[in-house]
Amino acid sequence: MVKNSDALEIRNRKVSHDYVIGDTYDAGIVLQGTEVKSIKLGHAQIGEAFVRVDKKGALVLFNAQVDEYAFGNLSNHEAKRQRLLLLHRREIKKIRNAIERDGFSAIPLKIYIFHGLIKLKFALCKGKKLYDKRQDLRQRTELREAERFLAHRHR
Repeated sequence: MVKNSDALEIRNRKVSHDYVIGDTYDAGIVLQGTEVKSIKLGHAQIGEAFVRVDKKGALVLFNAQVDEYAFGNLSNHEAKRQRLLLLHRREIKKIRNAIERDGFSAIPLKIYIFHGLIKLKFALCKGKKLYDKRQDLRQRTELREAERFLAHRHR
């Protein structure tokens, strides 16, 4: 159980490995009561989630797993339902253009609590090629080895 609810962050760790991250946006999420309680307990996953613009022009979060609240009753929520995101109209228009014209994907980065409200931070991303992933891994390995060498040298 999370004691300080403002410190809660549910992250998508794979996004920086699989995508080149572009512009980021913070959006409110339309949730049911049991979903809020479940998220505050840390029972959510956004590893396979994505954001799309629906036919009506609204942003919708798909494939986000919010586990059912353990103490919920018959009106408990569905675990993988579509959730509406709240943004200004001009931001939605900009995101829609980037997705449709430029081939970006809207991928969630984290769910967090801001002044008692649950927010979703997502980014417009481009998929990395296999050689880009290998190059990033190689750079990280070289940096780690250099830090080990310097730490060992200073002893």
